[in-house]
Amino acid sequence: MSDYTGDVEVGGPVAVRELPGLTIRKAAVSEMANNAYVLEDTATGEALLVDAAADPPVLHELIGTADVRLIVTTHGHWDHHRALPEIATDTGAVTVAHPADAADLPVPVQRTVEHGDTLEFGGQTVEVIHLRGHTPGSIALVWRGPGDVGTHVFTGDSLFPGGVGNTQQDPERFASLIDDVEQRLFGTLPDETWVYPGHGKDTTLGAERPHLGEWRERGW
Repeated sequence: MSDYTGDVEVGGPVAVRELPGLTIRKAAVSEMANNAYVLEDTATGEALLVDAAADPPVLHELIGTADVRLIVTTHGHWDHHRALPEIATDTGAVTVAHPADAADLPVPVQRTVEHGDTLEFGGQTVEVIHLRGHTPGSIALVWRGPGDVGTHVFTGDSLFPGGVGNTQQDPERFASLIDDVEQRLFGTLPDETWVYPGHGKDTTLGAERPHLGEWRERGW
């Protein structure tokens, strides 16, 4: 296993995680310190990019020689797709988002996805999890590794270390998001699941699970 920790800084090196069949690369970009991820099938070089947030030169470094076939935007907030027009043009990749957020993106969404849909690149498959609340169309991607490699989930701004995403103190949006996160992530995935968020450090579901009650009580 590599020494990957998931700790990245804007202007710092790309973090690389080598897993059986899949290479994950992570970089932080922009004044918002957005995380962007490349998932590359090691057998074919085909890849999926999560959030073309900003700083195209950094994203090109993150992509490297990978053949990006899909660009998934986790939600419609501006800081997660500022580089999408340039990166989509440069790679020729298919743009992917949930239909509820598609109109907020700066380019047409070529493939819309719903809860439970799957995306394939090379020999890899990820599952789409719809998490309603941070935005109406926020999604996460789940990759299940072979054997004991475990489960890996890319949560956008719906789940971070220490809580769920911002719902602007709207009780209905918060209830929707905490319910979806609890039922669709914590309710179906094991504690060992590695969480790759839209900003900041990685975590695991096991590290966060004991705090679900606290999050509900505080309301954010």
